[in-house]
Amino acid sequence: MDRESYVIGVLGGMGTYATLHLFRQYAAVFPAEKEWERPRILIDNRCTMPSRVRAALYGENREQLIREMTDSVRNLIQSGASRILLACNTAHLFLPDICARFPEAEGKILNLIEVCADALSEKEVKEVFLLASEGTIDSGIWQEACRARGIRCETPATEEYQILRNCIEAVKRNEYTEDVCIAFGEFLHRNTACVLGCTELPVLYEKYQDLCTGTEVYDPVFITLTEMRKEYEKGFDFRRV
Repeated sequence: MDRESYVIGVLGGMGTYATLHLFRQYAAVFPAEKEWERPRILIDNRCTMPSRVRAALYGENREQLIREMTDSVRNLIQSGASRILLACNTAHLFLPDICARFPEAEGKILNLIEVCADALSEKEVKEVFLLASEGTIDSGIWQEACRARGIRCETPATEEYQILRNCIEAVKRNEYTEDVCIAFGEFLHRNTACVLGCTELPVLYEKYQDLCTGTEVYDPVFITLTEMRKEYEKGFDFRRV
C-alpha cells in the first residue's frame, strides 16, 4: 500500500477533549515540512454515543452503542480509511461485536491495548500501575493483555474509583481543581511505571506532568500513533484487532 492509500480514521468524541489531544499528537508524531507529507486523517467526533462504561458495567444501551460504533467505523472505512483508531480504551471491549457486524473492519482497527502491551513487553517492563475507567479496570482487558506478556498489572482499589472518575470527568468538562491535581499526582506515584488507560488521562498528564517525576508514563494513543508512523514509512503490513 502506498502512502496516498494510508488513511487514518478515528472514532472519537469519547470525549471531545481527548480527541482534540489525539489530533495534536498526530501532528507531532507525523512531523512534516509540507502538509501533504502527513497521512490523511478522518475524525468522527461522535460524542452523542451512549456511555461505554455504563454499557460495559450494566449493559445500559449496549446494543445502541454497538450499532452506532459500527456505523461510524463503516462510514470511516467507506470514506477511505485504511487504519482505524477507537479513541477510547473502554470501547475496545466491544471490538468483537463491531467486527461481527461489519467484518470489513477486521484487520483495519488497531487495538490500543494490544499495541501498548507489546511496547511494554519490548521495553521489558515487568510491572505497571493502570489508570483507567472503572469499566475498563473491572473488565480485566488490560490485566489480561499484560498477563499474556508476563507483566504484572496493578489497579486502583474499588473504593478509589470515584476519585479516578473525578479525574476523567475533569477533562471531559474542561474544569480542573486542586483536588484533581493532587489525586492524579498520587495515583501516578503508585509505581515506577504507569499506563494511562483512558484517553482523557494523557490530557491530564500533559497539564500536570511537572508533578510526575520518577514515574515512566505510557500513553497507548501516542504509542499506537508511533506504530502507525512506522507503517506509513515502511509500508502497510501491520495487522492487529
